[in-house]
Amino acid sequence: MEDRTERMLEMIRQRAAEFISENSNRTSLLTVTRVTASEDKKRVTVLFTVLPEEKEEEALNFFKRKRAELREYLGEHLRVYPVPFVDVELDRGEKNRQRIDELSGGR
Repeated sequence: MEDRTERMLEMIRQRAAEFISENSNRTSLLTVTRVTASEDKKRVTVLFTVLPEEKEEEALNFFKRKRAELREYLGEHLRVYPVPFVDVELDRGEKNRQRIDELSGGR
């Protein structure tokens, strides 16, 4: 069952990235990094990063306004029923990982 969930989350990640590509104003680079699900799979959280960082708040507001449209898009492009409720968050874990890489000379 875990493989099935992982595949579903990866499909949602890909479709969310497509949705952003089609709907953003391209003043910043939004990257969907991962998707997590609640235990009952009725809710998913799409995590993303933003460059430049100064645009994070604007991008988060944009993405939150578009949640219902994203859910509709997922319903049209995935064979998942019921389509889970979608929430969005900045991926702070990825941001912290990048900062650690930067400090350790990794980049």
